[in-house]
Amino acid sequence: MRTPQGLVSTPVLHPALIESASAAIPVIAVQGQNWSIAAARFGSLAEQFAKAQDYSGKDGTCLCLPDSNGQIIAVLFGLGEGTSEDGVFAAGRLPQLLPAGQYRLDSGWPDPEMAVLAFVLGSYRFKRYKQNNEQPRQLVVPDGVDGHSVSAIAKAVFMGRDLINTPANDMGPQDIEDAACALADQFCAKLCVIRGDDLLEANYPMIHAVGRASTRAPRLIDLVWGQANHPKVTLIGKGVAFDTGGLNIKPDASMLLMKKDMGGAATALAAASMIMAANLPVRLRVLIPAVENAISGSAFRPGDVLASRKGLSVEIGNTDAEGRLILADALCLADEDKPELVMQYATLTGAARVALGPDLPPFYTKNDALAEQIMQLGRKVHDPVWRLPLWNRYRTMLDSRIADINHVSSGGFAGSITAALFLDRFCEQAKDYVHFDIFGWTPTARPGRSEGGEPQAARLTLALLQARYGH
Repeated sequence: MRTPQGLVSTPVLHPALIESASAAIPVIAVQGQNWSIAAARFGSLAEQFAKAQDYSGKDGTCLCLPDSNGQIIAVLFGLGEGTSEDGVFAAGRLPQLLPAGQYRLDSGWPDPEMAVLAFVLGSYRFKRYKQNNEQPRQLVVPDGVDGHSVSAIAKAVFMGRDLINTPANDMGPQDIEDAACALADQFCAKLCVIRGDDLLEANYPMIHAVGRASTRAPRLIDLVWGQANHPKVTLIGKGVAFDTGGLNIKPDASMLLMKKDMGGAATALAAASMIMAANLPVRLRVLIPAVENAISGSAFRPGDVLASRKGLSVEIGNTDAEGRLILADALCLADEDKPELVMQYATLTGAARVALGPDLPPFYTKNDALAEQIMQLGRKVHDPVWRLPLWNRYRTMLDSRIADINHVSSGGFAGSITAALFLDRFCEQAKDYVHFDIFGWTPTARPGRSEGGEPQAARLTLALLQARYGH
């Protein structure tokens, strides 16, 4: 058990934001031909310069307007279709397009708060191994925008990205624990960690079985924050630091991105950071089973039958489906607490990517009203997800002749659904339960979202809890 250290730090603005700057350069969002009207505001020289550059206000294009001394007096930025997904994040392009300096949003921005968040998210760089010395681009927080709230969200997203982007040699189970410890210290939360063979004594047999082949001990990380009389909300994140596939070893190409198999843990920690920074009136619990699915003489095998915390015997159909095993033990623990809401995040199945691609994680819940609220909030905060069904007829695909259940389906169909159905067996007492099958990665850079790790559904989680408990 780790007890809280120190006091919660005073909120500070993200380094990409500033409170004010008298000489900040205005950035004007233009669409189509209205660029000429905007340019004319700064005199005939600026307007003629834009024409000479053949500027058209095309989506994502940026033009710095000079004065008679060659100094930048304003910036035109082509917003394009501002309501599209990339259009909403369009300001995320600015940190790459603008010269170093201080800027402020001027006219034409339909959602200034989203533009500020996009700008900050677009300033992200993964610097652990390769430093860059570029000078900062900073944005003045506009009137009516809560810069500290935006900063807290961005810092949490950056933390999640950093965790996922860090390769497994520097992001093992202990490093995931260290990240949880740092978060607990920052927000005066309590942290308890059960490691190695102690998992067996504490009755987490599947977490132990999946992680026992690694020289880096498996563990269950348990963080608790908030007042005991507040609504119980539990977040669970899959923390597989690296997934070789176990004895069902992955081919080379499938192993290249397996450092991101702890993306669920990163998402749970990012969401927790946002929730605690917002000081929401919830009793928050974060459970992370952290393991490395390695290969050695002690590795669990296809055909093994494992005990589970719930008491169900589980036949192993494929050691490369290890995530649902460790989540099942953690989910059973969460369920014992009878929380109002359990939200679980896991880079669980390739089937989810085949169905919906990398940008749109599927989610599962039995509560239709909650599902609709999640869909609507995902669209509102531009952290989209899509509901897939817990289709009961597919439960028979998990039947086993020698155990209570097999953890993989007997055929190649409905892989994401059958994984969700397996996990559903381990949650019975929570009032509501939601499972997200995330990708945790942006394969191609987009505005505000660099190529690499991404804690999908973390901002959505904050929005959901604000809607439910923010009053």
